[in-house]
Amino acid sequence: MERLFQSVRITINDKLYVKDPESSNLGKRIVEESIFMINDFGFESFTFKKLGQKIGSNESSIYRYFENKHKLLLYLASWYWGWLEYQLVFATNSIPEANSKLERAIEIVTQATEIDLAFTHINEVLLNKIVINEYSKSYLTKEVDQENKDGYFVIYKRLVNRMSLMINEVNPDYPYSSSLASTIIEGALHQYFLMDHFSSLTSCNKKITPTEYFKHLTFNTLNIKKNG
Repeated sequence: MERLFQSVRITINDKLYVKDPESSNLGKRIVEESIFMINDFGFESFTFKKLGQKIGSNESSIYRYFENKHKLLLYLASWYWGWLEYQLVFATNSIPEANSKLERAIEIVTQATEIDLAFTHINEVLLNKIVINEYSKSYLTKEVDQENKDGYFVIYKRLVNRMSLMINEVNPDYPYSSSLASTIIEGALHQYFLMDHFSSLTSCNKKITPTEYFKHLTFNTLNIKKNG
């Protein structure tokens, strides 16, 4: 089983990079250190020049992998959504009952992130924080429609679609499955952001997790008892 995990590779749209960072040690270091630096300094203060100094390489070598830091952020977000999709599929594949499958899926996409030892150059905990704090900057741009056509968000959309299909399995008559699915996935990010920065605006805290909230919201919305 451990060998199976180690063989998993998250496939990213090749338009997001000039050279696949997974193809070399330098590329993996670029990804690894960029996660630490964006988490520490924020996306606005992060530059390829600073990254080059950190990894002891010329700034130009980073441009051989990524056209700009916007593409790097899109790459990191795509990797995160791909990793979450992999977690979701693996955790729910053997669950035959629709309610239990959806409940497990909600847990996967809303729970606190833990380190995955299958990907040693990616700190998933810090990457999750980056997605919480910075992901909206990857699509709140004038170019979003063209980037969507180019498939930059296909992994995220695929994850939402998987959730939507699970919601339909629980209640085929519910007409808003895609809206509910995207609300669960995006809403989880927002609830964690509120917990960290605007705690008075959320009921979630150390005792009440976003997972509990979204289970309650989803199954009450669908008029289904959990595990019923």
